[in-house]
Formats: sequence, structure tokens, C-alpha cells
Amino acid sequence: MNMISDLGKKAKKASKEIAVAGEEKNKALKAIAEELIKKTNDIISANNIDIKNAKNSGLTDAFIDRLTLNKDRIKMMAEGIFKIISFEDPIGRVLEGHVSKDGLHINKVSVPLGVIGIIYESRPNVTVDAAALCLKAGNAVILRGGKEAINSNLCLCSIMRAAVKSAGLPEDCIQLVEDTSRQSANDLMCLTDYLDVLIPRGGAGLIRSVTNNSRVPVIKTGEGNCHVYVDEFADINMAADIIYNAKTSRPSVCNAIETILVHENIAKKALPAIRKRLSEKNVELRCCEKAFNILGEDVLKANEEDWSTEFLDYILAVKVVGSIDEAILHIEKYSTGHSEAIITNDYLNARKFVSKVDSAAVYVNASTRFTDGGEFGMGAEIGISTQKLHARGPMGLNQLTSNKFIITGDGQIR
Repeated sequence: MNMISDLGKKAKKASKEIAVAGEEKNKALKAIAEELIKKTNDIISANNIDIKNAKNSGLTDAFIDRLTLNKDRIKMMAEGIFKIISFEDPIGRVLEGHVSKDGLHINKVSVPLGVIGIIYESRPNVTVDAAALCLKAGNAVILRGGKEAINSNLCLCSIMRAAVKSAGLPEDCIQLVEDTSRQSANDLMCLTDYLDVLIPRGGAGLIRSVTNNSRVPVIKTGEGNCHVYVDEFADINMAADIIYNAKTSRPSVCNAIETILVHENIAKKALPAIRKRLSEKNVELRCCEKAFNILGEDVLKANEEDWSTEFLDYILAVKVVGSIDEAILHIEKYSTGHSEAIITNDYLNARKFVSKVDSAAVYVNASTRFTDGGEFGMGAEIGISTQKLHARGPMGLNQLTSNKFIITGDGQIR
């Protein structure tokens, strides 16, 4: 706990300085982006060690994909930072204001959250995205990544801290927990004297653990048991294309789908067409009894656990439903509240779906893979919040702020 407390003390001190920083924040972000490009080979070398260790440990290809950094992905991280630089500073904005009956000028103003802790798993790009967003929003951050990415994270944090220092800001506004044991995560969850909020980003097990055990306020992000419902009035080719994209473009991320629901009136035509597209990536289908009877071969029978599983792999659960209402009830029961989509040409069914499905992002005739801060025009993101407080959906700059009231008078007393 002493090591985590030391990080907390340093972060708290740094947060006071960065909270009132102005253009220095953009200067620091620019230095980070430039250094990432300049140190690309160093980053890849560190990442290769993690990839080698992951392969030796027998981790899946999907897991290794989440772990992997290459020139293109590092370039994308740098571009994401430049996008953040282009955004207006979220701190110090007057959100609302009025003059009271006593003549007091009351303004509600945006301020940083303070010190943010982030516990995440195998994606080292989160290290950069999270640090950059927190910095722009005037927050200090304590990062606790998974053991599988420790070499990548050490390299990335070293680069970022040096860049921040070169811009005249305290390097301790970005800190990494180098101990990847379970104890360090538990200690972070108890750091109430220094952490203002804790954000878990990863699989269901990590999110449950943090939510159930943290004494620090938590914002849940990341877990995505996402669905596509193929309505009886769907365009089958469109449905096949969207499902193929939503499952196979990158199955290891939280906005990839895990279950498709197909109306029984279209199932006999739609399911073979969907399977044909998915077979291009050898997607394993786990089907309900009706879907199994339609597809017959090269598919498996689903069990109850499959409906609630975030596979993060080339695996897809398939269920035939009797109505849009049955589809909505299935989503209500099994969804994690991340992203859901309906494929339909019927306006009323589309409106019914979007009004009744209670998830952070609900789509009509589009892939769930768009649930992303960058795609929504918000730049990089901390994650996708699946709760309703303090934020919901992609957590960009504005979602990393709080507010305070500034009241100006001329001698009023009550």
C-alpha cells in the first residue's frame, strides 16, 4: 500500500498544478505525440517482448491483437492526440449562469475531476489515450495496466512523462503502477485519500471486481455484450454486411457484437446469407434450436451461458425470435448496456427498438463498431461508460470534468 500511497500523494500534488494550466497542456500533448512517433522503434521493441510472452503463455490470437502495437497503431495514437489538441479546453467553461433575486451572479463552471485511477487490461493504446485525455481535462492520472502489457506500458509512460516535463508541467500528472499483482489493484481501489474516481476498462471479471470492491467512486466502462436484431423487414444483404463488420472487423473490442437475433419470418433466408459472409472469417456460430435446424451443419448448439458471454473472439451466438418484442426482452435480459442495433426497413419497428432498448448507443441500420469517441467526433476516449452516472457512452474530454459554482456579489448577506 505504501507504494500506491506514494503515487497517490504525487498525483494529488500534480493535480493542483495541472488543474490551472492553460496552453501548457497542448504544448505537453504535442510533445507526447511527437515523441511517440520519434520513439516508434523503441515502443515496438518493448511491445514485442509482451507479444512473445503472451504467445508463450498460450493466449488467444484475439488477445494478442489487443496487445499488439505497430507503426500504424502508434501513428493512430499520435493522430488521436493531435485531435485532442484541436478541441477547446473543457476547463473553465461557464455551463450556465444567472443573477439571483439578491443580485448575486451565480455561474456554474467546468472543473477537472482531480485524480483519476484507471485499471485496464491488455490494450497499451489505452495508456496513451487515457493519459492524453486526462491531461487535456486538467486531471492527474494513475494508470494500472495488465501484466501482459507491462513492458509496453513502461516504455509509453516513460516517453509521456519526459514529454510532459519538457513542456513545463509536472511529470507526476501521469503515473504508472509498475506492480501488476492483484494486491496493487486492491490498494488502488482503497486510495480514497487521493483518488477522486476509478475507471475499470476491460472484461466482465475486471469490471465486476472493481465495482464490487472499490471504496473509490467507480465509472464502469468497456464490457460489451452487444446485439444485432435482424427484423422481419430487414434488407438481408445489408444485415449480412453489418453483422460481418460488427463481428469480424475487430472481434476483440467492446463494440463488437456477440449475439444476433433474427426474426423467424426472415430466418430461413437471412441465416444462410449471414453464415456465408461470416464463414469468410471462420466465425463459430452457437445457435438456438431453431437456428440450428435451419443451418444444420458446421454450427454448434448454444447453451444458456452463451447468451451472456462477451466472447471477444470469432464466436457469435445466434437466436431466432418470434417478434421484435421478444428480441427487446432478450437484449434487456442479457445486454451489458453498451451497443445494440436493429436492421429494418420498417420505420415503426425502428422507433420502437430505439425507444425501448436501454443501452448507451442504439443503432438503426448501422454497425455497432461506430461506438467510439473518435467516430463520434469526440477524439480519443477513456472508454464506453455503460452506466448512467456520471457519464454514459464514449467518455471524452467533457465527461472527465465536474463543475463548481462561482458566486460573485457586492456585499450581500443573508
